[in-house]
Amino acid sequence: MNRKLNVFLSLTLALAFVMAACAPASTPTEAPATEPPAVDVPTEAPAATEAPTAYRYPTEGVNIMAPAAAGGGWDGTARAMQPILSSISGQNVQVYNVAGAGGTVGLAQFVSEAGGNPHELMVGGLVMIGAIQTNQSPVNLSQVTPIARLTAEAEAIVVPADSKYETFQQLIDDFKADPTAISWGGGSAGGTDHILVGLIAKEVGVDAAKINYIAHSGGGEATAAILSGAVTAGVSGVSEFSDQVEAGTMRILAVSSEEAIEGVDAPTIKESGVDVALINWRAIFAPADLTTEQRDAVVALVQQMHDSPEWQTALETNGWSDFFLAGDEFDTFLSDEVTRIEGVLRDIGLIQ
Repeated sequence: MNRKLNVFLSLTLALAFVMAACAPASTPTEAPATEPPAVDVPTEAPAATEAPTAYRYPTEGVNIMAPAAAGGGWDGTARAMQPILSSISGQNVQVYNVAGAGGTVGLAQFVSEAGGNPHELMVGGLVMIGAIQTNQSPVNLSQVTPIARLTAEAEAIVVPADSKYETFQQLIDDFKADPTAISWGGGSAGGTDHILVGLIAKEVGVDAAKINYIAHSGGGEATAAILSGAVTAGVSGVSEFSDQVEAGTMRILAVSSEEAIEGVDAPTIKESGVDVALINWRAIFAPADLTTEQRDAVVALVQQMHDSPEWQTALETNGWSDFFLAGDEFDTFLSDEVTRIEGVLRDIGLIQ
């Protein structure tokens, strides 16, 4: 009996095991739900390409050409700009001189060598317009990029301190009596100094062909000629003679402004009885073939310079009038000025 019972129990266990093996598996208990990790989702799809980086200028040293010998107005303007532009830009700024033919030698070099490079700049102005015409220059200001007009300055008529001429009228009386006996020393032929003498001659009835004008390549040379007595009278910007006048080696007979200049002990040419006035202006140019971005960047840098306290101090120190005009407005002014000066040169017989 016990044996039968053991067999029965063994069969029962075996059957239970088989049934358990064939039963479907139970579904496991799921873990409690949790929040997914936070993800920053942009509200807008990212751009396919990044926005272009703003044009940086200057990215290297800047060179400023003064197209005249040291000591003149262009040289002084470039050297006044030098430390201010360097401070603003953080770049080295160098000034170099290329003298000759009223700036047209330097202009030709600038046109041929600096094209498309915004890190090359050149000072110029009214003088260069006349010199281009009278020297029949193969290059002109249409081959550079006008950046900004910077300063204006009246001309001064000076004589050595020991000259017999005490007044401008005395000088003009002798000029009318014998034009060739009076020699005028100034900058380049056809420049502002020469134009002023021509306007004076025309106004007082002297034949422009009889003017004895001796041109010099820079203010330093002209000053030496005046002090040595090599010329009767000198003509140049008021600031170029200020040191000699203060030292008592020169005397100003008249200035070419419309009104008397504060701090200058001299009448205007008009106040002296001759109806002539002329203001010399100076400017900064870049080479041709700049992109719009490059040109605008140079204009912006020069605008920063103009707005700085240091530039205002330079104007006061040098006796320059602020005559700032930049970009497209200066471009328009320059075009009109070229037409005006060419007309004056024809009137006084310097060009045909």
